Order: sequence, then structure tokens, then C-alpha cells
Amino acid sequence: MKSRFEKARKTLIFWTLWIGLGAVAGAACMLIDPSGKIMGMDAMLPFFQKMPLADVLFQNFVFSGISLLIVNGLTNLSAAVLLLRRKHAGVVLGGFFGITLMLWICIQFWLFPTNVMSTLYFFFGLVQALTGYAAWVFERQETFAVRREDDSQIGTNPKRLVVYFSRMGYVRRKAFEEAARTGAEVYEIQAAERTEGTLGFWWCGRYAMHRWPMPIRPVTVDLTAYEHVTICSPIWAFALAAPVRAFCQAASGKIREADYLLVHFSPASYENAADEMDRLLGLKRTGFRSFVCRTGRFREMPKKPSAHLSA
Repeated sequence: MKSRFEKARKTLIFWTLWIGLGAVAGAACMLIDPSGKIMGMDAMLPFFQKMPLADVLFQNFVFSGISLLIVNGLTNLSAAVLLLRRKHAGVVLGGFFGITLMLWICIQFWLFPTNVMSTLYFFFGLVQALTGYAAWVFERQETFAVRREDDSQIGTNPKRLVVYFSRMGYVRRKAFEEAARTGAEVYEIQAAERTEGTLGFWWCGRYAMHRWPMPIRPVTVDLTAYEHVTICSPIWAFALAAPVRAFCQAASGKIREADYLLVHFSPASYENAADEMDRLLGLKRTGFRSFVCRTGRFREMPKKPSAHLSA
């Protein structure tokens, strides 16, 4: 699977180098010529009189140059080095320094008349901050997708099966945890359509919005051979994921007993998805669990009492 984190990391390296080197160059010009004439900024000094201690700090551009070097120059270059060395701190600092750039520009908005340069750099800071956030999320997702649980018990109980579909690794993690807990064998639902990456996300969204079943590869496991099946599914657009919908249609009448495990990003139980699986499979579930998980931490959601389960 292509790494979205690597793309975001490289983009963040570009922004930290761009902002950092630009700030160092600007600070150097201010320190070389504190009057600001070398950069055509001498006419801007009167605007700094709004600032506290203006009669001491803002009679020339020395203090401004030092501040620019520290706040936007050395900081961003340090983040770039950490990103190049693939350190997690570089991701966090790279996004944070985009926010500091926006705050720096907000001071300029207060001091100076509206101008293209300040507006442009505020936009640069915004994009840098968003890129940092995206890199942080993608890093957590891709690290999280690596399975860490003990596999020794998986497959020791031939009467149980765990079926799952997972696009990003979240559901896969829960499915293998369940298989390790119960000793069940594991079967992965494989979509016949593209589901990986950003393009796959939008293609999956098309199926999700229309509530269509997504074509899947033929089911190669004999479902009738198992006494109990646990079906693990993500939630797409507040409903059952399209490949799992297709699996349930194909498995109708073949599963004796089932429970469900749902994984999603929003704080809801999604009993509607469990009800849909009941209808498609032609059975009544023995139970279902619902977990919200955004960046690597699972939290089980409370579910409403089900009439057919309590009967």
C-alpha cells in the first residue's frame, strides 16, 4: 500500500525549508542593514510604533530580524532536519510552526495596511499547519495498522471464524485481537474494486453514499463448516461498508450463528449496520460490539438494548 504519510512528510519538509530559509534570508538582510533600506522596508518603521517598548526595540530592524530568525527561521529549519531524519517530533513541530507563522502574520495584519505579501504568507502558514496535521494522522494510522497482538492462539478453534474487511488496518487489528481471544480462524474479505489510498477513499465513498454492495473476490472459505462467525466491518458514510454488504449477501443462509464487531470514527453505536447484516444473512445476531477509533485508541460504545436479543 502506498504511504500517505510519506507524501505528507515530504510536503511538510518543503514547507519548513521554504519558510525557514526565507526567514533566515529576511533576518540576515535586517541585521546587515538595520535601517531596512536594503529590502525597501525603511518606510515601514513608523508602523511599529504601535508595539510596546517601540522607542527601545523598534527604532530599527535589529530586534525584528532577531525575532524573525528565531520564531520562523531556526525553528522551521530544525523541524526540517527532524523530518529528514524521520523523527516524530519533526511532524509535530512542522505543523506547530505553521501556526506560529500565522500568529506572526496576524501581528502584521494589525501593524500594516492590507498587503499581498502578508496575506500570502498567512496562507502558507495555514497550508503548513494542515500538512503537519495530515502527516501526524497518517503516521498514527500507518503505525497503528501494524499488528502487535499474540498470534499463537489464532486458528486453534476450528469451530469459530473471524471475517473482516479493512481498508486502513483499524478493523484488521480488532479482527485479529478477536481471533487471538477466541482461537478462531481468520478470513479477509477482498474487494474487487480499488480501495487503497486517497483515490480508493473517494471510490469507496461512491459506493457508500449509494449504499451499493461493492464487488468482492469469490468467498473461498466454507462458511457452513463453522459453528460461529464473527463479522468485523468498518462503517462507511454512517452505514455498513460496501464490501461487507456484498459478503453478507453471498453468505446468506450459510452462517449458523454470528456476532458483529464494528469500527468507525464517530461516537455512535451503529446498530443500523448490525440490523442490516441480520437482514442480509437471514439470522438474528448473538451480539455486537461497536468501537470508535480515530488515531489508534479504541473506545467501546454503549449500545441500546435490542428487543430481539433480550427476548
